[in-house]
Amino acid sequence: MTAGKKQLSELGLAAAGGANPDILGLAVDSREVREGFLFAALPGTRVHGGEFIQYALRQGAAAVLTDAEGARIAADELAESGAALVVTEDPRMALAYGAALWFGAQPGVMAAVTGTNGKTSVATFLRMIWQELGLEAINLGTTGVEGDFTAPLNHTTPEPITLHRTLSAAAEADIAFGAMEASSHGLAQRRLDGVHLKAAGFTNFTQDHLDYHATFEEYFDAKAGLFDRVLADDGTAVINIDDPRGPDMVLIAKDRGQDIITVGREGADLELLGQRFDATGQDIRFAFRGKTYMARLNLLGGFQAENVLLAAGLAIACGAEPERVFEVLGSLKTVRGRMQLAATRENGAAIFVDYAHTPDAVKTALQAMRPHVMGRLIAIVGAGGDRDAGKRILMGQAAAENADIVFVTDDNPRTEDPASIRAAVMEGAPEATEVGDRAEAILRAVDALQAGDTLLIAGKGHESGQIIGSDVLPFDDAEQASVAVAALDGGIA
Repeated sequence: MTAGKKQLSELGLAAAGGANPDILGLAVDSREVREGFLFAALPGTRVHGGEFIQYALRQGAAAVLTDAEGARIAADELAESGAALVVTEDPRMALAYGAALWFGAQPGVMAAVTGTNGKTSVATFLRMIWQELGLEAINLGTTGVEGDFTAPLNHTTPEPITLHRTLSAAAEADIAFGAMEASSHGLAQRRLDGVHLKAAGFTNFTQDHLDYHATFEEYFDAKAGLFDRVLADDGTAVINIDDPRGPDMVLIAKDRGQDIITVGREGADLELLGQRFDATGQDIRFAFRGKTYMARLNLLGGFQAENVLLAAGLAIACGAEPERVFEVLGSLKTVRGRMQLAATRENGAAIFVDYAHTPDAVKTALQAMRPHVMGRLIAIVGAGGDRDAGKRILMGQAAAENADIVFVTDDNPRTEDPASIRAAVMEGAPEATEVGDRAEAILRAVDALQAGDTLLIAGKGHESGQIIGSDVLPFDDAEQASVAVAALDGGIA
């Protein structure tokens, strides 16, 4: 990506032999390299980026950033080209800081949140709080860039060039406050390391992404990187201490000398004291620094109160007055694809869509929904292909143990056999009804709704496509729920 011209040294990079060429752009894809670009040849899970150095050089790369293995792979081509060569033990981190220096600007106040579940909700709620306080703000993550500046994103935490191009564009649009999701992949791959964070939050830690991380501890260590590496020593850590790994994050933050705001139901700085549920939301009672408050949340699910308070803690950590933050909590709206009311039948039965795609998220969503439901709780679940197979039976168990009726269907099967994925989920929910076609499963579940019942369609949330093989076919759970209601209740879809 281009943004003017800088010398290599201005990106914090030193080449072998002292070469210091002018850099005209950055790229991690050799096909995007142009004359004068810096090409970052990064180690990958399947192939080393060093294999593509030869192509980048043919495109006119002025410099190559890589590790010792990348330099070895393309040693002959590099020697012949005369391009500047930067070899470092951690080229991903070097690229992150280099991209930050290349683009130069980012919103003045940045916060990031990590955890298995709740990242999108917390980041979005934080952005909403800032906006309610009259501040220009955005959130970045799974749902793209939202708020007072919008843009699409292909990853929850984009690679550094895309990330810093986006942050720079937001800053140029006078966005002063930014909240972002910090995925374990993004943290492990050093994508956030050039972001200047004022505060960082931790939601929870449960099973997910074991297709990428070899062990639970490796997965946790990736998330802990937000506090032990990315957040500066003078930053503030906002941590959910109700989660079993919350105290571990507190210790990491203490070791760094960071300020800490704990959030939880007992003994926390920002303490949730009580909740009262009804059909449209909940009233919460909470305390902060010895003073008790009440707030109305137009949000379903007990865990949403935890997400809201974590977002409130981050807003306070970023300089907002606590009293003002608490005053605007009642204005927060449902995050797209997160406990989102998608449709309502003529008999009053409600259909919700949620992104819950881990066993713990399914369990949490259903348990949180139960106090709002007078009748039966019906759930639709599935599991993605080419992902952690160990959680499939657990997905079924989570649904079977917490819903009255379960439908098992396809999620994003990708390149796997959909039937085999459903069979694994069915092992955890042997009494469930198996319906392979997701649209049919939604129609049948909606048809089963009686007065007072509620349906939760779990797994895809905000997603507008279903991945089958290598194709992404248009599919929106909320839209399908509306179509089903229209078809069954005689409306027009």
